[in-house]
Amino acid sequence: MPRRIAVIPVLLVLPLLVGLAAVPAHAARNLWRQVPTWNIAHQGGEDEFPSNTLYAFRKALAAGANMLELDIGVTKDGQIVVMHDTTVDRITNGRGTIASKTLAQMQKLDGAYWFTPTGSDHYRHGKPASAYPFRGVATGRKPPPRGFSASDFRVTTLKAVLKAFPHTPTNVEIKGRTKQEAVSEYLTNADALARLLRNVHRRDLIVVSFKQPAVDRFHTLVPRLPVAPGVDGDANWLLAGGSPGAGVVAFQVPITYMLGSTLVQVSTPANVARAHREGYAWQTWFANQDVDGPASWRRLFDACVDGVMTSKPVAFQRFKRSHREPSSCPRP
Repeated sequence: MPRRIAVIPVLLVLPLLVGLAAVPAHAARNLWRQVPTWNIAHQGGEDEFPSNTLYAFRKALAAGANMLELDIGVTKDGQIVVMHDTTVDRITNGRGTIASKTLAQMQKLDGAYWFTPTGSDHYRHGKPASAYPFRGVATGRKPPPRGFSASDFRVTTLKAVLKAFPHTPTNVEIKGRTKQEAVSEYLTNADALARLLRNVHRRDLIVVSFKQPAVDRFHTLVPRLPVAPGVDGDANWLLAGGSPGAGVVAFQVPITYMLGSTLVQVSTPANVARAHREGYAWQTWFANQDVDGPASWRRLFDACVDGVMTSKPVAFQRFKRSHREPSSCPRP
């Protein structure tokens, strides 16, 4: 999920009802609950490596990440590419929406053009050219690091990621097509993703979107692949003790939600425990007000979350070596 929290209904921060839903049939075999605190490389670890590139994915996995998180958009000619934003402006040397470009145009772009490993904003424009160490590798102006190729720094396709990492659990988030964020845009992209994954014989993928209709559409088209709920599914489960939606195996939510000037805790030990009782995994990402660092990681470990979607998989892996989750955390 994105680090910047999208619209989350006020319902999410109301007091939870006491009633619990029936334990789902998948409870005893939920694979996402059987690994202690997954190191989930968010966008491949976008604070340490260029976002959503094959280079980032390879480096994160080599450092110890055991799951990838990525975002998908759909090109003008219906091809699925891996990029967080609806436009290419922030990350690459191009301009415009993904939906306005063909795959050939997308793959001419430099996917690491604005990445800088220094500072707090790793995609800040306007720094000296020396601040962007991988700029030009994708286009052949600079040699790639040893063991990598120029294509590792270009905008990649989901098909290429699945081929490169056939046995790596991966979280795929459906994005929209423009900044208007219309539900119809998400449904268009959900349809495209379903066409691609319909014939992919894997069970180690989770599909998610902020828009519940996109999750529902994908699940209807490819029911054998697991999903995580959108905002509406989260709210229904958190409030009414109802179902988060068909096919759900994990919740993917932030640590906190800022409601006006009030900071509301979402990934609490009580909510995590309830999810576990009902057979769901709990995977946490970081909203703007959350700090993706050791203090937060420690609290998440102690709350028994199943996975942390971190922008710093290398640092997180170092942390994991010295801080184990409590022995009281239930593992099926």
